[in-house]
Amino acid sequence: MKKYLSIIIGCLLMAFVSSCNPTENTDVDANQIYGKWCDGTVYERYDSDGNGVTWDTADDVTEEEAQPFSWTLNGTQLIQEHHGEMSFVVYKQYNVTKLDAYNFCYEDDFGFGHNFVRVN
Repeated sequence: MKKYLSIIIGCLLMAFVSSCNPTENTDVDANQIYGKWCDGTVYERYDSDGNGVTWDTADDVTEEEAQPFSWTLNGTQLIQEHHGEMSFVVYKQYNVTKLDAYNFCYEDDFGFGHNFVRVN
């Protein structure tokens, strides 16, 4: 039983790692980004007007309480400007490694990022 469980876990791990290999394109289709995405307990929603929200259910935050941000996608460069209380803005820049109808993966220059799957 342990052998079969190890094989299943290994296959799932390989599928997860290979699901976000860097894109060969220099551009991604921005129309694919619209909608709600999930990576574990972290959610992001991208609206067609260049706005979005992010929340983490592990912090007991709902979509209605989510942190707003504006976003732009230029080629494979994703820029998010998070708008906080007292008018402060946190600027984040990522490289999109995969964006299709079901997967959305990005990372920053330090290797931090997300491997999202579409939830709607």
